[in-house]
Amino acid sequence: MDPTLEKMVDPTLAEMGKNLNEAMKMLEDSQREAEEEREKKRYARKDIPGPLQGSGQNMTAILQLVQNLMHGEDEEELQSHRLQNVGEQGHMSLLGHSLAAYISVLDKERLRKLTTRILSDTTLWLCRLFRYENGSAYYHEDDREGLLKVCKLIIHSNYDDYATEGFNVLHNKSPVLYISAACRTGLGQYICNQLGLPISCMCSVPCNTMFGSQHQMDVALLERLIKDDIESGKLPLLLVANAGTPGAGHTDKLARLKELCSQYKMWLHVEGVNLATLTLGYVSSSVLAATKCDSMTLTLGPWLGLPAVPAVTLYRHEDPSLSLAAGLTTSQPVEKLRALPLWLSLQYLGHDGIVDRIKYASQLSQRLLEHLRKLSSIRTSEVITKPKELTFTGKSVGNILGNILLAIVEDEFNSPVVVFRFIQEHLASALDGAQYQSAAVQESTKDSNERETNDALNRWLGEQLGQLVPTSGVDVVELEDEGTCIRFSPLMTAAVLNTTPEHVDQLAECLKAKIPILISTLQLREEFKQEVYQTAGLTYIEDLSWPGLGAVRYEITKEEPDPEKQQVAMENISTGLLKKLKELDSDVIFSAGPEFGGEKNCIYIGMVTDNLDVPELVETIASTGKEIEESSKLLENMTEVVLKGIIEAEQQLQKANEAKLLEEGVLRQIPLVGSVLNWLSPVHGSVKGRSFSLAGGSLEPTDKLYALKAQAPEGTPPPTPTTSHAKRKSPGQKLFRKSSRASASDTVSETSVGHTEGTEESRIITETTRLEGENEIHKSLESSAQLNGDLELPAPAQSKGKSDDHSSNIPEVHQTSEPAEAEDPEKEDLR
Repeated sequence: MDPTLEKMVDPTLAEMGKNLNEAMKMLEDSQREAEEEREKKRYARKDIPGPLQGSGQNMTAILQLVQNLMHGEDEEELQSHRLQNVGEQGHMSLLGHSLAAYISVLDKERLRKLTTRILSDTTLWLCRLFRYENGSAYYHEDDREGLLKVCKLIIHSNYDDYATEGFNVLHNKSPVLYISAACRTGLGQYICNQLGLPISCMCSVPCNTMFGSQHQMDVALLERLIKDDIESGKLPLLLVANAGTPGAGHTDKLARLKELCSQYKMWLHVEGVNLATLTLGYVSSSVLAATKCDSMTLTLGPWLGLPAVPAVTLYRHEDPSLSLAAGLTTSQPVEKLRALPLWLSLQYLGHDGIVDRIKYASQLSQRLLEHLRKLSSIRTSEVITKPKELTFTGKSVGNILGNILLAIVEDEFNSPVVVFRFIQEHLASALDGAQYQSAAVQESTKDSNERETNDALNRWLGEQLGQLVPTSGVDVVELEDEGTCIRFSPLMTAAVLNTTPEHVDQLAECLKAKIPILISTLQLREEFKQEVYQTAGLTYIEDLSWPGLGAVRYEITKEEPDPEKQQVAMENISTGLLKKLKELDSDVIFSAGPEFGGEKNCIYIGMVTDNLDVPELVETIASTGKEIEESSKLLENMTEVVLKGIIEAEQQLQKANEAKLLEEGVLRQIPLVGSVLNWLSPVHGSVKGRSFSLAGGSLEPTDKLYALKAQAPEGTPPPTPTTSHAKRKSPGQKLFRKSSRASASDTVSETSVGHTEGTEESRIITETTRLEGENEIHKSLESSAQLNGDLELPAPAQSKGKSDDHSSNIPEVHQTSEPAEAEDPEKEDLR
């Protein structure tokens, strides 16, 4: 036992700490399992509940069962990785839940004093950390519950008889709750459902469309909405603003919104990830204005990497009775123990530890932002919000004021959340300097097809980055104005995933490696489309949601009158074509398309590089599809012919049996009698052999077949015919790659002279060998004929070493290449 635990006065508390340490050690130490135990766990009955044992089980057996359930076969590596990042501060949080259960059994007086101390300490520490003076705190599991309790408090404050009359007092003067359109989805509906209010009480405030951030609340429009609601007899109660929107991490104009709420006696509630920066020494003025709001919700669990800690809503209100009626405070000491895990964790981390964690996450964002600024094809969220640069002429004071104003504006939009997306080169170049506004208008009014294509490419890029660097925590978000973007929010993920600066650098390198693939795919899409249009038998499929070169369908030349047979034939050909294309040695990735929403019976081509030979690719698809269609038709025709041939063969065999019966008589067909007659008087008849031809589907006599066999030369069999689309490739070069003309000419110049000389020499040797072989064979045949004059010999067979065959044995000069087993790194990038 730990010496510190041994010195404790309370033995139960010491035993609890010991058990928790042992339990966490057992759950986290997944490496200590033996191979025999893993085999037992593989065949163990984990998902089927069994009967409860009468004698019970010890703690080790129960924890072992929990470990087996946590470390499943499919999620073993992922779960073990996350558990290793819990750390000691996470253990303190987990200890808090155990202590809360133990403390709840104390007597009422001790419990009241202890819970009051824990609640007051935690509230004081949080108010000082987040610069929220004279605030109270409400601790809740669901991060939306704090806002819900605040809404109840506002209704109780504005409707005097609400506690007794209920919803009847809301009928004459309907309440209105304003929520930004950039808030998380479903928040307004959740509040209305929990409060029993109609959806009409919720008003969504649009964001700016012309000036400033596209994710900031439009203050002027909000004021007009408030005036309209007041004129119509409604009562504005609450405004929910963002200090870091869920999508892009932008902050509303909180100072201006606070003035507006004070003017119309409304409650201002703020939430968002940027509230974490209030703990830092330097805070942007836009986020600092949140300290003047009426309430704010903090999610400390992901910010500090603390598991199972409650969210906190800080608020200011003077009437404790209304807070009690709204549920923000409670008289039950057990409910106050929700703050215990947070109380332990904050003491373990300390002020400096909390600030360092949040500062570390902000530095990761700045590090990635510096990498992204060097990439011309990547646009970040800060470019969207950056206004047109102000210029002053004539006075140096004007230049100074302009720079100060520009610095203030940039400071307003400083956020630890980095949102970026890939855009085309011509649009990226337009986002520099004073051309920002025109480029923004061009971006907002661009063709919807182009935007959908870019969204598909960014979705693919985000998924690739998440798979290549999972510890970065990047994910894909859908924004209303920008479309599909990639988000990096280290405040929500870095503490849990243990993200390091090296992971950020790795993320930037992977992004830099993927950009050329995106650009080449965009450039070759139109060429691929035109090539498919010009190729007979192929149809181009327009699927803008596919992140790749495009989709194509092979059309059957022969139309079937039956639609079902036509569909089956299309499916068979498409399946066979996809299988053949996947077997080719190329860098191109072929698939049947997305799992949901894709076109049927199509070949989808993934991301490609700039050295792709598009005409060869299209020609290969068309010719391969034609071969499969012809082979399927041949098989169908052969089936019909064989069936007819079998019927005809049965008829001919029946006729042959009847003729044999008439020729030999009935007596010869009896087994015993027939054998005696055949011995006394043999029948001199020739057995006619027959063969069944699959090509003709008929029976043919074997005389001609044996005659052809005897006359056939024993030379080299004819070469296997190859398709026309299989172009000659140099050794080591994969299909669909553009070959360099310079290297090809160099190879020809180096090998042409040697190849000519070798061919001439080989031809002379072959001719000499052929003449000598014919003389020897002729002599041997003459000697054999003299010795066996009464035997009939077949025609002399030709020698295998003919002059035509020797030309194929000429050694060719090959370029050195890598082994075939080595995997091409380009194909891994495309995947």
